[in-house]
Amino acid sequence: MRSMMRLFVATLCLSAFGPCALPAAAATCRDPAGFEAFIASIKKEAAAQGVSADAISALDDVAFDPSIISRDHGQRVFHQSFEQFSDRMVNSYRLHKGANLLKQYASVFSRIEQAYGVPGPVIVAIWGLETDFGAVNGSTPTLPALATLAFDCRRTDKFQAELIDALRLIQRGDLAPSAMRGAWAGELGQTQFMPSSYLKFAVDFDGNGRRDLIHDVPDVLASTANYLKGYGWLPGAGWEPGQPNFAVIQQWNAADVYSRTIALFATKLAATM
Repeated sequence: MRSMMRLFVATLCLSAFGPCALPAAAATCRDPAGFEAFIASIKKEAAAQGVSADAISALDDVAFDPSIISRDHGQRVFHQSFEQFSDRMVNSYRLHKGANLLKQYASVFSRIEQAYGVPGPVIVAIWGLETDFGAVNGSTPTLPALATLAFDCRRTDKFQAELIDALRLIQRGDLAPSAMRGAWAGELGQTQFMPSSYLKFAVDFDGNGRRDLIHDVPDVLASTANYLKGYGWLPGAGWEPGQPNFAVIQQWNAADVYSRTIALFATKLAATM
């Protein structure tokens, strides 16, 4: 499992097109009446893995959310061509906003590139495509979403692991349970990290003692660069298709139309500097 699995269609729904068209109902393969017992078993497993009782107590009031199952089961294959998608996503607003943000955070991007080797345009391209530069992070409570997806037997192992990692974020002090809101599949923050990636790659870049990828822009930008570095980003190398760092962008999102759009957006932003 990719530690930061951001389902392609979910990202599109959040970042570009608004709520997805979904079926009226989509049944889980488990009886929701068993959800309470399932949460009890997750609490035991989390405790066995060393998660504190205080962090585990964040699951006390978590309820099954059938709308999450409907969203998960109702995903549709994305059929737009790269040209159609990139024209829509890399629009004049995002180019203008992205160029201004490169200037606004120029000193931060300089420090980030020195530390991680990733240039500002690539980070800003991801930031813009994921959440319109933090404007649309998502408002779905993360713990109920992850617990519901973990309960459903379609990808239970993956989402059980993500749910326990979300508890570890609470234990580490990165986020309070009430602050954990994002996309319906559990992604958090301005560049949409799954909890496992949040744990592994989030950094406290401004030194305030917390890794906050929801509100703290320097942490968001540096953590995104750290993710790319973690997957092998080569400082100074190109990021277009066929160049060394394009394979790293594909680790961010494996969908060809999306990864190519990140690369295109970054190249256009670089030309404004």
